[in-house]
Amino acid sequence: MLKVGLTGGIGAGKSEVSRLLVSYGAVLVDADKIAREAVEPGTPGLDAVVEAFGPGVLTADGRLDRPKLGSLVFSDSDRLATLNGIVHPLVRERSAELESAAGEDDIVVHDVPLLVENGLTGLFDLVVVVDASPETQLDRLVRLRGMAESDARSRMAAQATREQRTAAADLVVDNDGPLEKLEPRVREVWERLVERATADAPSDR
Repeated sequence: MLKVGLTGGIGAGKSEVSRLLVSYGAVLVDADKIAREAVEPGTPGLDAVVEAFGPGVLTADGRLDRPKLGSLVFSDSDRLATLNGIVHPLVRERSAELESAAGEDDIVVHDVPLLVENGLTGLFDLVVVVDASPETQLDRLVRLRGMAESDARSRMAAQATREQRTAAADLVVDNDGPLEKLEPRVREVWERLVERATADAPSDR
């Protein structure tokens, strides 16, 4: 099994890269998806978030109001640390379960937004970083996701810098341009991953 950490700043296009890798044969462990599931209604995770931040972070039907919670934590490092302290252990536990269910010959891609920030590079055989300029990230967040510019800048500021991410990378996917240029770049990365997995595979002899 080859364990790959995939990361990138918000708006860099990491989700599209992970989608392409899955289409080539990767097994995906999506930390964002797991984090959402960890705070679904009725979970201990949501109970802990409400205890820490109050019932004001819930919608009328008892679900987590993500925009409201985001506005509280992304401009306050202490509150963000509190939230991470609740969610991250739950994500790690579920990620380990999904990884253990993969086959020994699989390439398992862990999509982890805060991989660099949380010092997780050592958990993976290779780290792949999806890279885009801050200007491109901001444009995508505001224009495509409809995010207020101030919120977008706060979320970007809460993450590692572009230089910190690329310094941690074994492979970099340049996604600063149009989508049609991305697929061949991701295909090339996939071929590199297959080569590494093959080289690491134990010999039958």
